[in-house]
Amino acid sequence: MEFDYVWGAALDEWERQRRHARVVNLETSITRSEDFEPKGINYRMSPENAACLSAAGIDCCALANNHVLDWRAAGLLDTLDVLHRCGIRTAGAGVDLAEAMAPAVIDIPGEGRLLVLSMACVSSGPPPSWAATANAPGIYFAPSLSENAASLAARQLAGVRRPGDVVIVSIHWGPNWGYEIEESQRRFAHALIERAGVSVVHGHSSHHAKAIEVFQGRLILYGCGDFLNDYEGIEGEEAFRGDLAVMYFADVDPSSSDLRALDMTPLEIRNFRLARPGTHDVDWLQRMLSRESAPFGVHVARGTDQRLTASWTRRDPTRPRQRKGGSS
Repeated sequence: MEFDYVWGAALDEWERQRRHARVVNLETSITRSEDFEPKGINYRMSPENAACLSAAGIDCCALANNHVLDWRAAGLLDTLDVLHRCGIRTAGAGVDLAEAMAPAVIDIPGEGRLLVLSMACVSSGPPPSWAATANAPGIYFAPSLSENAASLAARQLAGVRRPGDVVIVSIHWGPNWGYEIEESQRRFAHALIERAGVSVVHGHSSHHAKAIEVFQGRLILYGCGDFLNDYEGIEGEEAFRGDLAVMYFADVDPSSSDLRALDMTPLEIRNFRLARPGTHDVDWLQRMLSRESAPFGVHVARGTDQRLTASWTRRDPTRPRQRKGGSS
């Protein structure tokens, strides 16, 4: 089997879009370590299979999440080593606190730089013991979505940032299922934009896509959903359609750091491969994203090519309607 097999239809989309950088949340260890954390569900992939990430042209893996230390420190160090040998930048985890908190830097020839800061919040499941320290490996762990946490992230970025840099903060937060957007998440995302000049808040943890907001011209993805997994056949939360994946293509103006456009390509996880979904699936996804994003002034429309496009108003609603679940 070729290493690009799993990406399926996504490969054509990447080629068609030709964007400057590809950033993912990698929620697994890349290791052969047998020293596992007794947590019930432990993820890992063989180092030999890491070539699938290179085959997809991944530029940066955000690693601050609740599975990267499933195989403890040895598994994390293996993961870092494998990714770096593949030429893939990492953020959110490291051999010590300084490395875990350091933004990844992606040079965009002729355009500037992209900075990626990655953190995990207690609400998504990682234990506090996974936090990196001055002398031990771990993740960039945020015990709460507080003003101090936002200020700390702003200081981390200020130490690296240059004029013209575009900044992504990739956050693992919240539960696996449900559409509700916690007010603490919204306040924190707004604080990152206002204090740290963040262009994109890249939220994840939910196994399905969630609401989109554009705040002061900057993009907030509250939950991107899973892009590729091996959950087919697992029962219990089918109403959320976790089998439907979304590719997010954000066009950010490097001069202002504001969002110019957001296009999305729906895909379906089928036989451990990304495939084109049917028209009814695309329609379902469009209705759901519009429904959940409407309280934030964002509308999602479907084009004739079955791709989705977001549009937004300039207002910033203060207390949008909240949803806890359901389907359309």
